Amino acid sequence: MKYQALGNDYLIFDLPGPLEELVRVLPALCDRHMGLGSDGLLAFDPQAMSVRIFNPDRSEAQKSGNGLRITAAHAVLEHGAPDAFALRTADRANQVHVLQRRGAEVVTELDIGRPSFRAADLPATFEGEPDSVRLSTPAGDVEAVLVSVGNPHCVVFGESVSEERCRQLGPHLERHPSFPERTNVQLCEVIDRARVRVEIWERGAGYTLASGTSASAVAAACMRRGLVDDRVTIQMPGGELAVRREPGGELVQSGPARRVYRATIDLSDFAQ
Repeated sequence: MKYQALGNDYLIFDLPGPLEELVRVLPALCDRHMGLGSDGLLAFDPQAMSVRIFNPDRSEAQKSGNGLRITAAHAVLEHGAPDAFALRTADRANQVHVLQRRGAEVVTELDIGRPSFRAADLPATFEGEPDSVRLSTPAGDVEAVLVSVGNPHCVVFGESVSEERCRQLGPHLERHPSFPERTNVQLCEVIDRARVRVEIWERGAGYTLASGTSASAVAAACMRRGLVDDRVTIQMPGGELAVRREPGGELVQSGPARRVYRATIDLSDFAQ
């Protein structure tokens, strides 16, 4: 099946199933002209209530906020999940609360966890918890805040928040030598204390319309700098996500995910 969350779209299938075969042909499946078109693949285990997340380049992601909300919608629509449950990723159990069900769309609230600013948690080749870092690229030097929300993020300040600039900087920052496991990249602009505008380059997927973990990382970086309050709306090309910081420091995001289609495919059609 295919779902989208603010234009960030994923294919999802239930385990047990031909995971290795799917991952092998994933670049072709995700191709928007030659395949089904997707920002990645979600492998959902309805028995364990867990999900594995794969990028179009076959790499496995630690976490995806939109991917988790899509999985939550799938669990509700296809498996009758209750209004409160947990989805397990590699690092933790992620608490989900269903806020609204309307046809093929499910609005959920997702606990992303506490952000970390320790460079080692991304990982990145800096010491301690730097307030910001300076990164040199062929597309220019940038100032960035390093954030981990279960996966790595490089939040860039002071740049034009446009698709063009994101496409220029994104590939260089994703694979910058400072990030041995690569990183997600966001260009952000604070509009006021309750709203931030963002463009996103996703590790392993490229330019994307929305990202849940990116929204949380941007919120965390802006909160750390004192630029926004504890509740903030992250405005992305695909739509908006609300992010709030709990008293214990956990970030909670809320937003929709919608089922797009069901399909039956023959994997041999995509074999090289």
